[in-house]
Amino acid sequence: MGQKTIIMGADAWGLTLKDAIKSHIEKKGYETVDVGMHSPDKDIPYYEIAAAAAKKIQQGEAARGILFCGTGMGVALVANKFKGIYAGVVESEFTGKMCRVVNNCNVLTMGGMIVSEFKAKLAVDAWLDMKHAEGLDAKLADFLKKSLVKIAQIEDNNFA
Repeated sequence: MGQKTIIMGADAWGLTLKDAIKSHIEKKGYETVDVGMHSPDKDIPYYEIAAAAAKKIQQGEAARGILFCGTGMGVALVANKFKGIYAGVVESEFTGKMCRVVNNCNVLTMGGMIVSEFKAKLAVDAWLDMKHAEGLDAKLADFLKKSLVKIAQIEDNNFA
């Protein structure tokens, strides 16, 4: 699977928003791998959804993922427990852009109780369209690239 594949998942609180964003990005040419929920009739807890998605990214099934729960925080907390996963909670187009440009997040998380479908689409588009350190002055871009190395070292020291 290539760079145009996105792992997606949501609990009951994020299901409606996930389905809207899934349709939106598929129309833009992205392939999605949906780890659930698929129906409001079969509830799957946020921690199971986030873990399933993070494992798929770790295994190389996709480079990025988008996860949804009530606030976006629960799925972010769980996803960030996996080495190599950098999940950021976003609530706007600006935070969608910055979580990629500044933090190089490979997982975007949102809350179905917080973010409207319209704002979610803008945030996702910004995140999908940007690259790490894109559009920044050279000094800041260099700092951010070096920061990724330091973050990887912190991960190596703290993940078994």
